[in-house]
Amino acid sequence: MNQELLDAVAAYARAHANRDGLALTSIPGLRMMCLDQPGDKLESTYRPLVCLVLQGEKHLLAGRQEKLCAEGQAIIVSADLPVTGQVVSASRERPYIALAIELDMALLSELADQMRKNRPSPPDPAATLLVQDVDAAILDCARRLMHLVAHPEAVAILHPGLMRELHFWLLNGAHGGQLRASMAPEAHPVRLNRAVALLRLSYRQKLRVEELAGAASMSLSAFHKHFKDYTSLTPVQYQKRLRLIEARRLMLYEGVTANKAAYEVGYESSSQFTREYARLFGAPPRRDARRPATVAAPELAA
Repeated sequence: MNQELLDAVAAYARAHANRDGLALTSIPGLRMMCLDQPGDKLESTYRPLVCLVLQGEKHLLAGRQEKLCAEGQAIIVSADLPVTGQVVSASRERPYIALAIELDMALLSELADQMRKNRPSPPDPAATLLVQDVDAAILDCARRLMHLVAHPEAVAILHPGLMRELHFWLLNGAHGGQLRASMAPEAHPVRLNRAVALLRLSYRQKLRVEELAGAASMSLSAFHKHFKDYTSLTPVQYQKRLRLIEARRLMLYEGVTANKAAYEVGYESSSQFTREYARLFGAPPRRDARRPATVAAPELAA
């Protein structure tokens, strides 16, 4: 593991982390995590990302996909996924330290299209939660991205090239074949991503599954099957997860009341909101509404 990168991430995260251990940066899509003890299970919806675990271990569960990501490994999330994550190895002496970088799916698709011309890809993959050892090329990209944190004047010029390089190395790595296949224009992941994007935009509104199926260019029956295979949830369950996670964010990080949070995310019944919130998070919403608000937490986890 690159000690320079580990030290830089640890120093920045300790100085800027919120109470959950998550630190934002001025670099688009770049986040860090530092925890000095094992954490609780955290329900969230991951956007596509690569997360480098520099120290410690994290357990992740996304539907039927279960992974343990250890020090020196990377988690690749290739879809908008509901994930249960838990830091399982961390201490004051050896805290959990990770660096997460949000992926640009348009860039990934562009590069995958170029690379497919020169090499075959495996069949359309179902796996969307991948773990691999971090190679030197990806570590080097991460180190240079971290260097930009202290040089904001260089971001506009250097960041696009670094991200292009990072995406190339991911497509060329241990799971590159799966990633390239998932980016094929008519592959199920590409089509389902259109439906997920629409659902993210309209999750506060009444769900219209026919519109989602149309966005994915699938029949209703095919859409239901492939959507659940892809995300581990039905469209209704996915919408509910988005609503509840956003409601929790509003209460924890913007200090809104439970009733206002329920209304803001589209619930018409406060009792239904309370019941479903407690089922997902293990406690009623009033527990989180009473906590003092802190710096906003992004969806992108590490």
